[in-house]
Amino acid sequence: MASSTTPSWPADPWETVDPGEAGFDPARLAEAVAYAAANESAWPRSLFYPDGRYVGIVEWNETGPWSDIVGPVRPRGGPAGVILKDGRRVAAWGDTGRPDMTFSIAKSYLAVLAGLAHDDGLIPDVDAPVRDSVPDPCLEGPHNGAITWRHLLQQSSEWQGTLFGKSDQVDHFRQIGPGADNSRKGQRRAPNPPGTYYEYNDVRVNLLSYCLMRRFGRPLPEVLRERILDPIGASRDWAWHGYDTSWVTVDGARIQSVPGGGHWGGGLFIGADDHARFGLLINRGGAWNGRRLLSERWIRAMLTPSPTLDSYGYLWWLNRGATAKPHLPATSFSALGAGNNVIWCDPDRDLVAVLRWIDKSALDGFLLRLAAALRV
Repeated sequence: MASSTTPSWPADPWETVDPGEAGFDPARLAEAVAYAAANESAWPRSLFYPDGRYVGIVEWNETGPWSDIVGPVRPRGGPAGVILKDGRRVAAWGDTGRPDMTFSIAKSYLAVLAGLAHDDGLIPDVDAPVRDSVPDPCLEGPHNGAITWRHLLQQSSEWQGTLFGKSDQVDHFRQIGPGADNSRKGQRRAPNPPGTYYEYNDVRVNLLSYCLMRRFGRPLPEVLRERILDPIGASRDWAWHGYDTSWVTVDGARIQSVPGGGHWGGGLFIGADDHARFGLLINRGGAWNGRRLLSERWIRAMLTPSPTLDSYGYLWWLNRGATAKPHLPATSFSALGAGNNVIWCDPDRDLVAVLRWIDKSALDGFLLRLAAALRV
């Protein structure tokens, strides 16, 4: 159902609205917020276990030669979140300005940067081989040379190689989500033809980031700040860190390539308020207060189910296919990061929810409570 309230654009400070006026049952919304705050992630706040192991390495049962932490790690804060309805804040909890690590939500930011490259003509055809516009030894040969931008964006590239000291093999057989079995993670398997097999592989996402940097010819955080985050009024507190090993020379300039997560440290460090603005931009089709930042054509493509996984678009999760949640709109979509960190978007109702550090087993329970709190 479309929103019945005139949409607002966030200012600083945020405009707030009474939950009842925004179409919520106030008591039920308060219950959803209390549930999120009470169900904190089991990850230690230091992001290291007492035995010194990094949480990500434990989460994905990772061992072997590619498990070194090569980017910065910062202790996390407590549970936090923001709920926007029609661009106004109806609820918030915790420290919503704290710039914490955000893990794979960074992948969805990469998808937006790819959209900017597409809109700028730097990637005119997502089905063209990446090597056509990024000549690089890592894209040579009959297998890697056949990989297209679409394959990288849909995580079906099956790229083979080592990038910044990490082999693609590290995420072979990796699983994510409820019931994930990572007992075979890191065991080598034979590759499939590019575009035919989905695998959640952080090395291959980092390849996409590197190739986007090559097309822009400058650091991706600069592009993101200039083209997206500054125009939507984000803070100046966020940062996107690369690896000690990911410095490269592009046109004579030394540039650090940034990863699509915090698997080995680094990644996007950002607050819930900034995530909420970013989610609202995508929720509203790439325009911000009358200014077009990202084409509607790219938004539609980005949120179209992939042929190899119908719950996945271009690095965004979709409420489609066998894993769809029937109590949520089919048009809803999410950016998800380990820990758990979430930007959940419902464009039909102009609703955005950001959650920081909620236990992964509690996410569905929160969304169910949030949906039940809406009267319209």
